[in-house]
Amino acid sequence: MKQEDTKQGNQQKQEYEQYVKSVTPTHNLWAQMGKAFLTGGIICCIGQGILNYTGNVLGMDPQTAGSWCSLILVFASVVLTALHIYPKIVKWGGAGALVPITGFANSVTAPAVEYQKEGQVFGIGCKIFTIAGPVILYGIFASWALGLICWVLQMFGIQL
Repeated sequence: MKQEDTKQGNQQKQEYEQYVKSVTPTHNLWAQMGKAFLTGGIICCIGQGILNYTGNVLGMDPQTAGSWCSLILVFASVVLTALHIYPKIVKWGGAGALVPITGFANSVTAPAVEYQKEGQVFGIGCKIFTIAGPVILYGIFASWALGLICWVLQMFGIQL
């Protein structure tokens, strides 16, 4: 009876492994890397175009031009996410669309768009910080901890 149970268990295991193989998508690593490179490159070229325009045509200093570039890219990402276009870009371009600042804006906006049916407070208000909340929390905590370490070192006469 134990041999029969073991045989049946092995058969189920093999069937399950076959099922997993049939439903698991296969990806071409080189194609994915190429798409990510192309997508990230296009986003960076758009950013460089904004920097060139604001700096050369509008005469802004580099810091102000960089701020405007970040604002425009984030705004464009938020609008494209709200129109359900940016998720398609992410699906095609992978990390090339997720790594730049536009990817962070997308990750903040997507939960708010998804839960907008729940209302302004319990939907958008609560879900918008699903991704940004931990980033802000750990950013503030890291700043506090590093500031404390710097202060202690300065008390012992070590200048950074």
